[in-house]
Amino acid sequence: MRFLSRSFSLQDMTLMYLTMLATLVVILVASYQAGSTPGYRLPYRMPLDPRGDLMLSWNVSYPKQELFLELRVRQLRYGVVLGMSDRGEIFNADLVVLWNDGQKSYFGDAWSDSNGHVTLDSQQDYKLIEARHTSDGFCLLFKRPFSTCDSRDYLIEEGTVHFIYGMLEEPLLSIQQLNLSLLDPGVQRVLLLRPESPTPPLPHDVRTLDVVAPDITIPDQETTYWCHMYQLPPDMPKNHIVMYESVITPGNEAIVHHIEVFECAPQLDNVPQYSGSCDSKMKPKKLNYCRHVLAAWAMGAEAFYYPPDAGLSMGGPGSSRFLRLEVHYHNPLLISGRQDSSGIRLYYTPTLRKYDAGIMELGLVYTPVMAIPPGERDFLLVGYCTSKCTQTALPPGGINIFASQLHTHLAGHGVRTVLVRGGKEVEIVQEDKHYSTHYQIIRMLKKMVKVLPGDALLTQCVYNTEDRKVATVGGFGIMEEMCVNYVHYYPRTQLELCKSHVDTGYLQKYFTFINRFQGRDSCSCGQPSVTEQYVSMSWDSFSSQVLGSLYSTAPISMHCNQSTAELFPGDWEKQELPQVTSFLTRPQYPCESCPRTNGRSGSPTVVQQHGN
Repeated sequence: MRFLSRSFSLQDMTLMYLTMLATLVVILVASYQAGSTPGYRLPYRMPLDPRGDLMLSWNVSYPKQELFLELRVRQLRYGVVLGMSDRGEIFNADLVVLWNDGQKSYFGDAWSDSNGHVTLDSQQDYKLIEARHTSDGFCLLFKRPFSTCDSRDYLIEEGTVHFIYGMLEEPLLSIQQLNLSLLDPGVQRVLLLRPESPTPPLPHDVRTLDVVAPDITIPDQETTYWCHMYQLPPDMPKNHIVMYESVITPGNEAIVHHIEVFECAPQLDNVPQYSGSCDSKMKPKKLNYCRHVLAAWAMGAEAFYYPPDAGLSMGGPGSSRFLRLEVHYHNPLLISGRQDSSGIRLYYTPTLRKYDAGIMELGLVYTPVMAIPPGERDFLLVGYCTSKCTQTALPPGGINIFASQLHTHLAGHGVRTVLVRGGKEVEIVQEDKHYSTHYQIIRMLKKMVKVLPGDALLTQCVYNTEDRKVATVGGFGIMEEMCVNYVHYYPRTQLELCKSHVDTGYLQKYFTFINRFQGRDSCSCGQPSVTEQYVSMSWDSFSSQVLGSLYSTAPISMHCNQSTAELFPGDWEKQELPQVTSFLTRPQYPCESCPRTNGRSGSPTVVQQHGN
């Protein structure tokens, strides 16, 4: 054979063929990898149940607005249920169900009604990718869009997601036989949507410091908050924390629920050594002055990295050498004799970065002046960081918020901080419509938020007190309330707290008006405290609505505080509320702008199981 006037032997032809074949394989593999879904790479994982028998792994495709999930079941019998609901309820939940009728296994998108009865969804939006037996158990891989435009489906958005789960111990001839109230399902909370940001490299001289529990025995009770004091070397120079991660004792991954490290007030010369229950009467009172958050981790959270040009100061002048570790153990199975040395590993460098990072408190002042009436389903409180305060306290170039930690107590179930510029909402700093006080972590923002002098920051908290008495925003007790966002930013400024509360004079006018309206004129036996007046109120829908109107219209007292706890110079009383005339709108989801192509008719998928 001649080709371009050159003769080729059989050996040449064989070599050419093999080379072309190898090239074709490389092209095909590269094409497959480039076009394949990210569902097969599942970087996020967490146990669902206390034993770790159910493991959830997932990944996110923001371009396609899809979520890829893998559920691993260590010992599968006749099926498993995984669902999402507003607060972890078994009622009105969006479900994906694997069940067996004794002969075949089925996979389907379903929902539960107000009684827990399960029905197959007429629109099948969960797509089964693979079902496989492995050495670790049974794995179910599937995907679902963030939004399906199906009223029965849960809308997956930024913030906390409450998962419910349960095992099927008997065959089901039909999914309509299933009632979730008979399963005794569990609840797990997780942050599904994570920022798509590359992992920054650590400096060459990075060092580590483990702030961990001292090999304690986990109490055999459902909930334990364990406090342990840690002391830095007295001569430790200033360093920058650049990253931290959890250190979990192997075998305790399903029991260690969340961990926080707090720095004590710098003015404390000494803090007694203590290691024991945070609720113990033997806990030294000085531990209450250790509230400056350095690190926070919750089950399912990844390592936390600071921006490349900023770090959190640790050591040196003006800092405390006392740290308080707080570990929350969730032990519903009452396991006894389990040892634990879990905590936080801090990565720090003596080579200081360009900027010190800072932590600023936004929201409502810790004062009983603000309260949530009893019997409310969605009562709104707003804490203001006014344009006057940011104009006074921020540098000309402003600050960059890169992370935040939302915080309320038991009644809080929604929190949002929004940036307002020139009377217009311009950017959401962070929002969690399904917030839970049981799942608090410092969350990296999808992108940094620039706050300029003259901007305002509004922190909005929504509360449910349907089964509670009046709750004041006045203390640190779990039955009292808070409305706070701890924002992490750089460069650090002297502004450490930018919060508000309603003007007390206007509040007193409210008490006087309601008492007279209800025929309960105030006595002349001395002025009762604000808390006493709230508690003694005869609450009804009218008094609650008037209080809400007062909070949304009356002047406020601003706390524009320096790191010394002193106010910045200026008049901060009877300040007018920031006016917002333009509000952000939610962008459309793909299913809202395009005809549906992914949903299937309401019939389940027959599961073809594969082995290793």
